[in-house]
Amino acid sequence: MFKLKENNTNVKTEIIAGITTFLTMVYIVVVNPIILKDAGVPFDQVFTATIIATVIGTLWMALAANYPIAIAPGMGLNAYFAYSVVGTHDISYHVAFSAVFVAGIIFVILSLTPFRKILIEAIPDNLKHGITAGIGLFIAFIGMRLTGLIVSHPSNLVALGDLHSPGVLLALLGLTVTLILMALKVHGALFLGMVVTAVVAMFTGNLSFDQGFIQMPSLPEGLIITNPITAFVEVWDHALYAVVFSFLLVTIFDTTGTMIGVAHQAGLMKGNSMPRVRQALLADSLAATAGAVFGTSPTSAYVESSSGVAAGGRTGLTTVTVSILFIIAAFFGPLVSAVSGLSAITAPALIIVGSLMMGSIAKIKWDEIEEAFPAFLIILSMPLTSSIATGIALGFISYPILKVVTGKWRSVHPLVYIFAVLFFYQLAFIPH
Repeated sequence: MFKLKENNTNVKTEIIAGITTFLTMVYIVVVNPIILKDAGVPFDQVFTATIIATVIGTLWMALAANYPIAIAPGMGLNAYFAYSVVGTHDISYHVAFSAVFVAGIIFVILSLTPFRKILIEAIPDNLKHGITAGIGLFIAFIGMRLTGLIVSHPSNLVALGDLHSPGVLLALLGLTVTLILMALKVHGALFLGMVVTAVVAMFTGNLSFDQGFIQMPSLPEGLIITNPITAFVEVWDHALYAVVFSFLLVTIFDTTGTMIGVAHQAGLMKGNSMPRVRQALLADSLAATAGAVFGTSPTSAYVESSSGVAAGGRTGLTTVTVSILFIIAAFFGPLVSAVSGLSAITAPALIIVGSLMMGSIAKIKWDEIEEAFPAFLIILSMPLTSSIATGIALGFISYPILKVVTGKWRSVHPLVYIFAVLFFYQLAFIPH
């Protein structure tokens, strides 16, 4: 079924690779609930929904596409959901999940048609790099704010926090330990950094496990989306078109880029094409749609899958192993709840993942102002406006304007002009 011999691997190698991938990405079951909790979503709901979406997407990737690429709720998109969509649009998280659901349905449709390829090729590379870097800066800023490393300031907006407070000291310890482990190329460094920080927090009295460690997984609110038609109506009534587009755009670029990168690393590409790419993209789009139904933010292919590939993973057996381990993790809700309640344990992961995403800045053509400034505008505005959608909008508006005045308007895809007009209308005339 997994064609192990054809891919020069074996059962033992695939299982070890799956364990490696799981350890490098399991931090999401801790971080995701703490971020979505700020949007009002109950911990148990997010915790269970995160695992359900991860298992659905990862198992589909394993059984339909036979790739060692895991799927889970994406970093950055969860922060956008909590702090931009719910935080600034004055809507409930139920309505926000409708936007996620609609974006997921559209992604499913695009995954089945050639339009996905057209869309990816239409968006300028520098805008893609700017979006990735901007999200990285945004979530790193959130991580520093959650730990108290950065605090509000009446005249300068933000300032350095109290470096003597227990929470900040614990966060700095976690950040240092995790960075050392990453520098030493230890698999699962983000997760192990959380473990070390949690142990220290427990011995210093900052962490306790009053609710125990194990319980049956639950969904206290049941299904968030029960009527697909209602979801579309809510998106229409609250004018969440830009939100849906932002979810869709970031997910498509993030997932496609990660899949191609990991497939290259594993030697699974056929020239410049990725075999079974439609099945692979369906894994993410179906997981995103299902995740919204149960109560979690959009999913994405995880770049942490590269750690499993480095350990020898080449087939879907790796991702079946990842799925089984996430199912087991579902029974440790009280343990994860206690850990996620202390932001000093989880926030270092946000800061470090943000720094990794900032690497995209190196790919921007900084010597061409018409290419560089729109990307810069995206990177700058995402954290300052607390909105990924606003950052994307400003980039898409400024890019074609600069291309037109420099006489390079023919190099801009017609879709970019259409997006620019739609984004301008949204910023100028629709409340946001």
